[in-house]
Amino acid sequence: MSISLNKGQTVSLAKSDGGGLRRVRMGLGWDAMKVKGLFGRSKEKAVDLDASCLLFDGSGKLVDQVWFSQLRSKDGALQHLGDNLTGRGDGDDESIVVDLGAVNPAVTQLVFVVNSYSGESFSQIENAFCRLIDASNEQEIARYDLSGSGPHTAQIMAKVSRSGSGWSMTALGVKTNGRTIKDMVPAVAQVL
Repeated sequence: MSISLNKGQTVSLAKSDGGGLRRVRMGLGWDAMKVKGLFGRSKEKAVDLDASCLLFDGSGKLVDQVWFSQLRSKDGALQHLGDNLTGRGDGDDESIVVDLGAVNPAVTQLVFVVNSYSGESFSQIENAFCRLIDASNEQEIARYDLSGSGPHTAQIMAKVSRSGSGWSMTALGVKTNGRTIKDMVPAVAQVL
């Protein structure tokens, strides 16, 4: 059963049987833009969104990152499955798989962000969403819709935080601007 998250809402990543999730996947999907061409015909324009994750320690220091230029975290616990430059195709266009049990113990927060590398705002991008999936059975845990959310080019989606012996996720939905995660680090530091 999936939860449609609202900004500020927190959900435990414990399974319904009481155990904790071991592997999760953050999926990002969107469609290429439809633009008017010659003689009123519509054509598709590629849109390049990027899914990324910033890893922070307990003092709020950035210790690692996973994005299209670094597909694996230093500890091997996070794996970006590849960069989609167009938005064409169904389902998730980009994914980051996280083995929560293998995350470096010094890391206390994983912050997932989305940015428009090609520069389109989220008011222009169609059918954009971000979701968290239980990677063991591909069941959607939570979804956050992005399309029509405004003239910004980036969003701080969610943070996954250590919570005792488990993990919890908080939907952030903080609108910001940036074409890469490097542009977004100052804004992300504000939500830790």
